[in-house]
Amino acid sequence: MKNYQKEFLHFVIENSILRFGEFTLKSGRVSPYFFNAGLFSTGSKLGFLAQSYAAVIADLTKDYDVLFGPAYKGIPLAATTALSLATRHGVDKPYCFNRKEAKDYGEGGFIVGAPLTGRVLVIDDVITAGTAIREAVEIIQSAGAQLASIAVAMDRQERGLGETSAIQEIEQTYGIEVAHIISLQNIIDFLQDAEDEALAEHLPAVERYRSEYGV
Repeated sequence: MKNYQKEFLHFVIENSILRFGEFTLKSGRVSPYFFNAGLFSTGSKLGFLAQSYAAVIADLTKDYDVLFGPAYKGIPLAATTALSLATRHGVDKPYCFNRKEAKDYGEGGFIVGAPLTGRVLVIDDVITAGTAIREAVEIIQSAGAQLASIAVAMDRQERGLGETSAIQEIEQTYGIEVAHIISLQNIIDFLQDAEDEALAEHLPAVERYRSEYGV
C-alpha cells in the first residue's frame, strides 16, 4: 500500500468518513463498512481529498489533456484536483465540467471552463452502477473528445448483478484504466496491520463480505 493510501485511510477513519458496523446498501446487501464521500464537506477535508486524487493521477501511466468533473458531485472534485496537481506536482492541466441544462446566453452551451477536447480524465467520487460514467462518456464523445481514464475515491471491488464489478465493466467496455485512491483490499490490509484492537475487530466481518461479494 502506498503512503498516500495509508494517510487517506487514517484520515477517513478519524473523520468518520469511513465507518464500520452494519449498513444496508441500496442493493439490499448488509455491508460491514460504509464510505460517505459527501462528508468531505469542509475546506480542509476537500483539500485533503484533492491532494489524494492528485497523488493517484500523478501515478497514471496514460496521459490526458483535460480534467472533467461530471455535474454535480464531480465539479468541486475537478476544480480542487486541478489546483492540487498544479501546486503540489507542477502539472498545470485545464479542467471543465458540464451543466445539467444548456445556457442560451453569455458563453452558452453545456460545458464550463476549458474546452472539452483531446484525451479526457474523468474525476468522480465512486462508481456504483456505472450510469453516471456512461452519461459522462456520452458528453465527452459528443464533444469529439475521447475518454482516457477515470479517477475515483474508492473501488468497493464488489460484484454487481453479474460476476464483475461496475468498475471492471467500465474498464472492459471502454478499454481504459479506472484509478482509485483506496480499494476494499486496502481497507483489509489496513485492518490487518491496525494496532487499535477496536478497529482490528472489524476485520473478520470485512473479510467475510469480500469473500461473499468481492471480485
